[in-house]
Amino acid sequence: MVRSVVALLAAAVVAVVSGCSGEGAGRSGTASTEAPAERRTTSTPAATPTSPPNPTPSTTPSTTSSATPTEEPTAEPGPAAAREPRRSFVTIPAIGLRDFPVVRYRGSPDDAPGTALQNAGEMASPRGPRGGAGPGEVGNFIVTGHRLTGTAPLRYSPSLEKGDRILVRSGDTVHVYEVRRTRWTSFRQPASLRAQRAEVPGRPGRSATQSMITLSTCATLEDHANGNYWSDEFDNPEHRIDKIGVLVATRPA
Repeated sequence: MVRSVVALLAAAVVAVVSGCSGEGAGRSGTASTEAPAERRTTSTPAATPTSPPNPTPSTTPSTTSSATPTEEPTAEPGPAAAREPRRSFVTIPAIGLRDFPVVRYRGSPDDAPGTALQNAGEMASPRGPRGGAGPGEVGNFIVTGHRLTGTAPLRYSPSLEKGDRILVRSGDTVHVYEVRRTRWTSFRQPASLRAQRAEVPGRPGRSATQSMITLSTCATLEDHANGNYWSDEFDNPEHRIDKIGVLVATRPA
């Protein structure tokens, strides 16, 4: 009789233990089928490539990341920039340049679209998060042009000196900039590129308080003279010569 009771108690204990382990195994199996990142739908990652590179966007909850990032990168320039015509015209008396067209586009200095514009015989002016301001606006108005190929509008721009004038006719207004200094940009140094397109040219992190201009062309001759034949995929040499100016006058065209 006693042995029967002991046997019954032992059987009950085994049943309880088996039931717990079976439940644990069941949960583990469920986790293995639900845990894979099937929740990472294409909607969340698709919104992030349009923003500046960020190695961690996929960890952001999809409930907050899908709405805002899609608007910011596609937003057009502000009201002042929207009134700017697509083409403005640059005159630099000191080097004999007269009413040369500069075309605004969305991008960064000397990228593929900017290089294509220059190859087509015009100068280029980038806008957007990696570009600059428009003519007459507070910030950095960036203008890039060829020096040695095509129409070569900036063939003699490296010779510009402090006090030389750069006139930009945009719509019915002429913006007059005065050259103040020269800086060199290296295409092989990200920090140098950031400094080129900074609100205050050459001084990233500072907020602009006036309208400035960066007139940029290649330093191919200088690089080659120093034995530097490096070039990027668009055939840009390592260095560019940037003339930095400030707005000193505005008048009707």
